[in-house]
Amino acid sequence: MKRLVILGGGESGVGTALLGKKKGFEVFVSDKGNIKKKYKDVLINNEIEWEEERHTESKLLNADMVMKSPGIPDEAPLIKQIRKQKIKVVSEIEFASMFTNATIVGITGSNGKTTTATLTHHILKQELNVGLAGNIGDSFAKQILDDDFENYVLEISSFQLDDIIEFKPKIAVLLNITLDHLDRYENKFENYVKSKFRIAMNQTKADYLIYDADDVVIQNHLINHPVQSTLLPFSLVKTIENGAYLDKENIKITIDNNQIIMPTSNLTLEGKHNIKNAMAASTVAHLLKIRKQTIRESLENFQGVEHRLEQVLKINKVQYINDSKATNVNATYYALESMEAPTVWIVGGIDKGNNYEELYPFINEKVKAIICLGVDNEKLIDTFGNMVDIIIETQFMSEAVKIAYKVAEAGDNVLLSPACASFDLFENYEDRGRQFKNAVRNL
Repeated sequence: MKRLVILGGGESGVGTALLGKKKGFEVFVSDKGNIKKKYKDVLINNEIEWEEERHTESKLLNADMVMKSPGIPDEAPLIKQIRKQKIKVVSEIEFASMFTNATIVGITGSNGKTTTATLTHHILKQELNVGLAGNIGDSFAKQILDDDFENYVLEISSFQLDDIIEFKPKIAVLLNITLDHLDRYENKFENYVKSKFRIAMNQTKADYLIYDADDVVIQNHLINHPVQSTLLPFSLVKTIENGAYLDKENIKITIDNNQIIMPTSNLTLEGKHNIKNAMAASTVAHLLKIRKQTIRESLENFQGVEHRLEQVLKINKVQYINDSKATNVNATYYALESMEAPTVWIVGGIDKGNNYEELYPFINEKVKAIICLGVDNEKLIDTFGNMVDIIIETQFMSEAVKIAYKVAEAGDNVLLSPACASFDLFENYEDRGRQFKNAVRNL
């Protein structure tokens, strides 16, 4: 019996444990922190051995395979030791994909993954048997165990791609590559770029790579490191023969001379970046032979993703917008770009080496006040202090919202788009977004 050791007792870890047990592995789950009660109960009910608040080396180094949580860096001494013993280390998507013959759509990029994955799933589920997993919802492994859909849309982070070996999506989507997570990649941007491109590493000519042709980083990498996949680019500024492009107000998608045309005026999602997300999702749907009418209707009734430019409430003619999912500067760039009214901007948290320069034009043009919400706001105040009349700092969401309420006038927006990670004051970006929404509702 092969021994499967799982590092991390969260959603992907417990899903892998259940699938591993069913497939005949001897399973052991080890978590350096606490395992949440709901996951502990699942492990106990399924008689899977586990430990928390420690890693007992003698129980780990006898593994045939190790599935590690995406949060554990390769630099961790334990991982180095495991690799030294020549034990195979995989991510959950690698492990789970061994046990399904489903058609896989893998979506990655620095920004827009969740929106595009959710939108793609929303279109496909109208006509196909399809699951949504990866960085989102139930784990991929658990869905293979419970449902084994014929198709999967997976939202995949660079950390998950770092530990794939044979994983190969039929359709890969690469939305964009901007500076993010450099702390995990020896502060080398090219390492992060290579990591994102692993999504196409095992693809052949029979598989597809859908990508942003306007993204210079992606374009340059493809020139210098060609992939085997059939390429389907999308663009807002170029005319694309095979792929998607914007022709005045219409999205045009052509695959093997079969064309679909959709007006952008009916998209529920606002902003240029969402036209790109819609292009990517529609190209996937077009490839999988979804009817044109279905694609159009799905784009028109899609409600968007929680914590991503989510319109919360309008109070005294002021619109409150929750974009807590913007954990890097590029995501906030898209948010500010889509603001059509004077904006009170709530920003801050744990800075991942942010360079705020690309936001300057929007600050001058659209932002009337800045509220810094973080433990350490010094960099924000140094950067933006001279650019706006009002800059205030706080460490409480309820206070940030009250200040915004006082500063905003009829017709303004109040935008939470932090450009930073949330762990200094909140559990995660969801917690931050929910606290914002509760504070707005309590006004």
